[in-house]
Amino acid sequence: MHKGKGLALAGAFIIAAFTAFGQAEIRPGEVWPDTKGEHIQAHGGGITKIKDTYYWYGEERRKGLDTNKRYVSCYASKNLADWTFKGDVIQMSDPENLGRKWILERPKVFYNHKTQKYVMYFHLDNAAYKYARVGIAISDRADGEFKFVKSFRPLDHESRDIGQFVDDDGSAYLIFEDRPFGFRIARLADDYLSLEKEICLIPQHMEGGAIVHYKGLYYAIGSALTGWRANPNKYATARSLAGPWSEFKDIAPPETNTYGAQSTLMLKITGSKTTSVIFLGDIWKPKAQWDSRYLWMPLEIGDGKLWLPKPAAFTINVKTGETQIK
Repeated sequence: MHKGKGLALAGAFIIAAFTAFGQAEIRPGEVWPDTKGEHIQAHGGGITKIKDTYYWYGEERRKGLDTNKRYVSCYASKNLADWTFKGDVIQMSDPENLGRKWILERPKVFYNHKTQKYVMYFHLDNAAYKYARVGIAISDRADGEFKFVKSFRPLDHESRDIGQFVDDDGSAYLIFEDRPFGFRIARLADDYLSLEKEICLIPQHMEGGAIVHYKGLYYAIGSALTGWRANPNKYATARSLAGPWSEFKDIAPPETNTYGAQSTLMLKITGSKTTSVIFLGDIWKPKAQWDSRYLWMPLEIGDGKLWLPKPAAFTINVKTGETQIK
């Protein structure tokens, strides 16, 4: 082998080994290239971990898409920083005659260990946002084609923005915005194809709902109802998902409008040394949606307090759970 080529391959191997253990850098608010150099298109998304692989699903917003269809992308990563595009797992035409500019937003995927199916929930709506339902699609593979099954109003309530939460005991929950009442938390049925029971209504007019269970407390985050415009996201805590919930407080200086982002998920990383919680948010660009960015940051969390630091480059080690802000 040519010496120069061998050194290049060795260097590439070292880089690959380094990033495989979660040390690659995440830069909030910047263009986030996948392993092919293309900006990641997974907006309003969710993360599902299967064994040692994280799957990131989101709204595919790149240029040149068929405007009659809606697309959900899938990316895979071992370290949460380097993402490989696995394809658009949904390329859907209008499933229920909703008309032009119909809506498919905020896809979230749950893995059902009993049925061994991947179950995707998403906000399904018409252009006027009056349909207000969840849609369900299923697949046999994390990165396989998801086939539309049905839509419904969860427990007969309106539903727009949705969030996902899986508790430490494996119980799966849907978070959904029911205007004008607030956002609801409901447990999924055994097959995940319906909702079994409402757990709580948090009577706060919010969307972008996200929940994490950390050291005996539940933390809920939400965003005010300001459409595409960023606003001060807030949080509350409770010892039980059923409440009672505390008053809502700011997660960041209110004048920053959550640094231009809107919550979509809180991701808990339980490692060998510590447990970290990462805030996942979207920095929307409504007039250039393909260029919308992401704000991921380790949260300062514990003892009933939650705070989103000023965005800065950071690393996370998914093995140990440790994060380091640069």
